[in-house]
Amino acid sequence: MRRLFFLLAFMPLLSLAQQLSSPDGKYTISIDGMTYSVVFNGKTIIEKSQLGILIDNRLFESALAVPRGENEDWCSDLLLRSEERTSVDTTWIPLYGENHRIRDQYNQLVLHYEKGSNGQGVVSEGYDKRKYYAMDMIVRAYNEGIAFRYHFPETSNGLFLHVTGECTSFRMPEGTVGWYQEWAQGPVDKRPLKGNWFESERPLLLQLPAGDYVALLEAGMRDYARGKFRLKADNELQVAMYDCADIISPYDTPWRVMMAGERAVDLINHKELVLNLNAERDNRDWSWVRPGKAFRCCRLDKASILKSIDYCADFGMEYVELDAGWYGPEGKVTSDATRVAETRDFSMPEICQYAKTKGIGVWVYVNQRALYRQLDQLLPLYKEWGISGIKFGFVHVGNQQWTTWLHRAVEKCADYGIMVDIHDEYRPTGLSRTFPNLLTQEGVRGNEEMPDAVNNVTLPFTRYLCGPADYTLCYFNNRVKNTKGHQLAMAAVYYSPLQFYFWYDNPYVDKGEAELQFWKDCPTVFDESIALDGCPGEFIIQARRSGTDWFVGAMTNTEGRTVSIPTAFLPKGQYTVEVYNDNPALDTRTKVQSSTLRIKSPGKPVSLTLQPSGGAALHFVKTK
Repeated sequence: MRRLFFLLAFMPLLSLAQQLSSPDGKYTISIDGMTYSVVFNGKTIIEKSQLGILIDNRLFESALAVPRGENEDWCSDLLLRSEERTSVDTTWIPLYGENHRIRDQYNQLVLHYEKGSNGQGVVSEGYDKRKYYAMDMIVRAYNEGIAFRYHFPETSNGLFLHVTGECTSFRMPEGTVGWYQEWAQGPVDKRPLKGNWFESERPLLLQLPAGDYVALLEAGMRDYARGKFRLKADNELQVAMYDCADIISPYDTPWRVMMAGERAVDLINHKELVLNLNAERDNRDWSWVRPGKAFRCCRLDKASILKSIDYCADFGMEYVELDAGWYGPEGKVTSDATRVAETRDFSMPEICQYAKTKGIGVWVYVNQRALYRQLDQLLPLYKEWGISGIKFGFVHVGNQQWTTWLHRAVEKCADYGIMVDIHDEYRPTGLSRTFPNLLTQEGVRGNEEMPDAVNNVTLPFTRYLCGPADYTLCYFNNRVKNTKGHQLAMAAVYYSPLQFYFWYDNPYVDKGEAELQFWKDCPTVFDESIALDGCPGEFIIQARRSGTDWFVGAMTNTEGRTVSIPTAFLPKGQYTVEVYNDNPALDTRTKVQSSTLRIKSPGKPVSLTLQPSGGAALHFVKTK
């Protein structure tokens, strides 16, 4: 059901403070000229901060005889002309996701600004000043957070703007600390908003002195320059664009998003706000998009590939991925991704055909060097071969050119029925709602870096707030710094519609360990997801439902702890619970103990002792 209310208000050309509250009244944003502040639950979480955008349009404006300064705060003399208010409440069904249904409810305020007279000149005859010097501020207040963006209205011939930066800032209360991360796969460091602070990735998690948590995010970034967060002054962060952006009206900049919660897990439970700030998928047939589990094949000879396919079929995985090198050295221009390298003993059609007989799809890794040169050749060829998806490798991210190219490449893949996994530094801003063939992406400090457990129990509150991440789950590799139970729980804690298992391992490395049944049973997409408890850098307890079954993952940092798994989230009834938890006393290869409990809901919590750098996985099955 959709309810829409619309109000258009005209007002004189002067600056008046405007307010917008969320439907539940918990959030209020106040806008006064080109400044704003945000209140959550009666407490100020964003103090008076700057709005605006920097534009250097000297070349364009010289033609209009309107001299401007370099890198001007284009919004400095904007005057409010009118406003529009709307309320929306609707529900949409994602093709797949962490929840079967997503509610999209918000109040919206659109402020229409135009440039005031500044005495610097008169627009040439024939030009309508209001058409060329207008900007809208679009503000939304959700129960999950606040978002705003800048909109440049359509003009008769399209207004060109050379954007050099944003004034958008976030002034936080004194004493706020942030989880600083300089690059997408870099380490995270909790530090105050002062001193040594270059640019931090988004999402950026913050904790206020009163204890509340705030996350700053970016959504709907499709053909713009990526933004990070730079420390403008003590306790004040500013959007730091990777580079300039050239835009033509009508144009919407990315959303700047603020989420808050009294508990850190509140942010996790509200993160679908990022999807709501993106456009819906079109009505084409998307049935070929199939999330699933995958195994990476690194030994690129025919026998090893066929063995990997057999292993996928035996274990219950849906995909095998042929990694870098199948078409030659990925970093060389001479490597041709339209053919298998001459040194290999297989052809791609025969691999795809064999995999098809086993019910397995084939993914291939392709470096951006080849994608950029050959994408239009590769897509029809890969469709003919029967390729299910492409893992984009070593993509360049940040500036407008490569951001636009990358997202257009995802769109082109959709036209050919090919799924996508983007690796390396790319972080999502919700595009998978529009193009659900973009199943997942890296942009995470995952098992390629072999991080410690502190990193791993920070990720749900930081990186995973903006979308799925291809963490690449390991199990038997001896470089992993945490327990088997910790890795096992990741299947429920870390969301990725395409989930890689046994990273760095060979097919049939397992010996039928009982606990691996959890990986076999746990799907990669769900009907309902609830973060039950946790604290950034300390521990996380995540529950997910598929049908009537619930899968729960619990992970701790380098300290052992006892955690309590509540049962109140379960629908009323009787349940059998398979519990897989670390037990160092076991004389087994993995030292994971399997046990069975029978519980009822509502009932007592399930208490578990987690080992240092450990974790546990639980599978709740409702009994008749």
